Amino acid sequence: MSIRSMFEAVVGELALKKRWRQLKARKQQLPESHRKAHDAVERYLMYSAGIADGAIVTAMAEDLLELFEQGAADGTPVSAIVGDDPVEFAEEFARNYAEGAWIKKERARLNEAIETINKEEES
Repeated sequence: MSIRSMFEAVVGELALKKRWRQLKARKQQLPESHRKAHDAVERYLMYSAGIADGAIVTAMAEDLLELFEQGAADGTPVSAIVGDDPVEFAEEFARNYAEGAWIKKERARLNEAIETINKEEES
């Protein structure tokens, strides 16, 4: 690993941490009901979405916060934001970020392994 790539990795990681801290500060500005709902959805996403890429997790968190910020600014009640089924809301929201899910890497790894075996058997 070159010094440049190490530097870019550290700087990139620091930038993500800075964005994350800014998100947390912005979240504190939400009305209490929106903040609590945001926390609940965010917690569910962090456990269920299986996203391993920090940049994608941060982008997802930013988009979720913006959704709740806009709802609060418009006077939209939490129930109108998340709908009748909060789990379905969260899972549909997470599907927009599936490219960062760890399972995608595992699916690719499984496909590659079977492809390699099939090629070896054909030889």
